[in-house]
Amino acid sequence: MDKIHSLTGMLDHYDDGDIENISVKIFETEKRIKKVFTNYKYSEIRTPALEDTNLFVRSAGDASDIVNKEIYSFNDRNEKNIALRPEGTASAIRAIIEKKLDQTNHKLWYLGPMWRYERPQKGRYRQFYQAGVEILGYEEGAPEYEIISMVCSIIEEFKLKNCSIKINHLGDKESKKLFCDALVEYLEPFKDSLDEKDLTRLTKNPLRVLDSKNKETQSILKKAPSIREFIKPSALSLLENIQNEYKDICNIEIDYTLVRGLDYYSGFVFEAISSELGAQDSFLGGGRYDHLSLKLGGKNLPSIGMAIGVERFASLIKDIATSNKVVSFITLTSNLESKPYKIAHQLRSLNSNIILDLQLSEGSLKSKLRKANKNNSEYAIIIGEEELRDRTAVIKFLNDELKDQETVSIKELFSFYTSL
Repeated sequence: MDKIHSLTGMLDHYDDGDIENISVKIFETEKRIKKVFTNYKYSEIRTPALEDTNLFVRSAGDASDIVNKEIYSFNDRNEKNIALRPEGTASAIRAIIEKKLDQTNHKLWYLGPMWRYERPQKGRYRQFYQAGVEILGYEEGAPEYEIISMVCSIIEEFKLKNCSIKINHLGDKESKKLFCDALVEYLEPFKDSLDEKDLTRLTKNPLRVLDSKNKETQSILKKAPSIREFIKPSALSLLENIQNEYKDICNIEIDYTLVRGLDYYSGFVFEAISSELGAQDSFLGGGRYDHLSLKLGGKNLPSIGMAIGVERFASLIKDIATSNKVVSFITLTSNLESKPYKIAHQLRSLNSNIILDLQLSEGSLKSKLRKANKNNSEYAIIIGEEELRDRTAVIKFLNDELKDQETVSIKELFSFYTSL
């Protein structure tokens, strides 16, 4: 019988304790990103994996790559066209509208799987994970400072090097239209040099041409009008003020060619990039989407948000510094002997800040200590037949060059564990 394999671009993730394993880095990334979100007092929102396909057609725009070729959509048994969510913002806004909460302010975060049908490559898969935040109901100004502060906090939390934040402003409805008209006029003589994808963008959403990966298009755009010439002084001031306020904390640059891939973005936009990721260097991005709620049938709800590609972000992590101490509990008795497991239970109840790794497999002391070192344990608690008889335990110091091990009573073991 043939083996059943996972689908293309959909990976299994397993925490085997090896800090070089990308799955271990992904789990660590998720844990620490959540910590940043909660430190900013954001509330978690969870939305269904399946949504009405029209939600993403109306939000992302029918000219977007998501809708045209990446979305996983199909008819259910009732012939309703549904889709696996390709991104998190539209679902969050839909949920807020449906709960009639679209007239109040919200600061939300989410983390979960998304799906897009695209060619799998390093850091980009068909099922992938995104973490994001949505700041809903606030006009432009304070939320921009807050969200860039959060991006800087994430970079600091993970001690990332060789990365920078790019910011831009797409203008209001009027200035955006003037710029798009000027861009179309400029590109008109070059139509024969544009590929099919960029020609479609030029017709449906001219701003997206700025995001073209075609080298010839990028060469043509070097002398194109800049959005800087069209946006209002208040927008320019916002960009300059954010850059000045955070330049001592993060590397921030204004990039007037920066756009975002979804139609709902307007006003302030940004992304974080790393030179360590190669050509596809963005690992975080977002911006303002003031009109999305109205577009989806809700009230006026000016908003800004961002999303982080967890897999790509995790690949940037060099070291995993576990915040909790790890202690290995090693038994050298018969597996049917219950007393060591009761001692382990008592230890866990004494100090919940310690990760106690109770080794269940059989093997020699040498092999078990090797595993303890691999799991980054600082100490190993060893109980064999002799220790059980004498009601003692051996504490082995795995990271102390001056101290090897000592034998203590069970009462002393409890005191030692409590004090860690």
